[in-house]
Amino acid sequence: MHIALLAPLAPEQNGIADYAGHLKAALLSQGIEVSTPLAGIGNDPERAVQRVASTDWRGIDLVHAELGGGRLAEFHALRALRQRFAKLPLTATVHDPERLVWRRAKLPWPLSLASRLPSPLPQMATVLADPLCLYEERQLARSLTRLVTLTQSGGDCLKRRMGLHAEQMVVIPHGNLLIPPAPMPALDPLKLLYFGFIYRGKGIEDLLEALAMTFTQKPELKQHLTLTLAGGSEPEMAFESGGSYLHLLRQRIEQLGLEKSIAWHLDLPASEIAKVIQAHHVMVLPYRESSKLKLLGQLRGTSGALSWAAACGRGVITSDARSFAEEVDHGNGVIYPQGNVAALAAELGHLCADPQMALRWAEHAQKIGDERVWSETAKHFHQMFKSACWGRTHVA
Repeated sequence: MHIALLAPLAPEQNGIADYAGHLKAALLSQGIEVSTPLAGIGNDPERAVQRVASTDWRGIDLVHAELGGGRLAEFHALRALRQRFAKLPLTATVHDPERLVWRRAKLPWPLSLASRLPSPLPQMATVLADPLCLYEERQLARSLTRLVTLTQSGGDCLKRRMGLHAEQMVVIPHGNLLIPPAPMPALDPLKLLYFGFIYRGKGIEDLLEALAMTFTQKPELKQHLTLTLAGGSEPEMAFESGGSYLHLLRQRIEQLGLEKSIAWHLDLPASEIAKVIQAHHVMVLPYRESSKLKLLGQLRGTSGALSWAAACGRGVITSDARSFAEEVDHGNGVIYPQGNVAALAAELGHLCADPQMALRWAEHAQKIGDERVWSETAKHFHQMFKSACWGRTHVA
């Protein structure tokens, strides 16, 4: 089988590029030939459409795309392919259901004039143009042969919002690397870890506030509880009009008196990720859903960090944002209401009162990690590809 993969790939630094790179390697190991016709164009919808027009698609059995993360190139490439090849099997992993892309590449006139006006007028224009964006998303979604989501709840939301048929939907959980198990560190001090890209919107401030609240309520825990902030700083997102987010975080840590309780591992090399995660007891993901996105729909994706936690055999404390509740429904951790700092502090307190919970969560996490290795995930994709190609051969 020969497929074309439409996705960001290394050296791009984002979660979907990481996912696509692992998927490609796993598919190749299954004997599937994988071409990447959009390689090197970045997130440029116009170049993506041009690349579709200039690529020789003969011999391609199926085209699979990775949609999400605010990217538009793959979405427009799929639209161009469907217009050109009515019967070519097209599939996509939708990372941010219940929508495919959430926004248009360009606002229609006269709403496009708002892009040069002060906030909140550009945001208002985006909301006013959303019915057109939603129409285009539904049009493409209904033309796709299969749509993959990482969770069942994400798939259910996508199916309802896009008006899809049940036979179009496939759930394939996030794959993970095969990481050798590592023994848990000694339970004193308890070591918490935030892992992921470090920028606004991840709820990191909530985690700092909760840690400070925990120490205020039980000062003795300062000697028995630490937090590490690890991951990519992604400069284009960490530096915005409000200044350096990392600088603001460090200021807040100082204001809360947490300097001695927090360590940093910025821009963690891929080769060090598992070692750092396994040096901790529990991963904490305090994500909040965007108030702006709530105007456009429900974000029901998941997180690559959760996949890393399972791969490394570590439990999680996470908010109920996105589809996290489904991912932490296997005895591998606990959830709390997003944005509720007191609830997060309470969960930290419960863990400190019963450190053995970390061991129980880790045991269940390891089972999930073993079930979701990329080699098994690739088999599920291969099966889905064969189903999508049933009764069909190459592009004419």
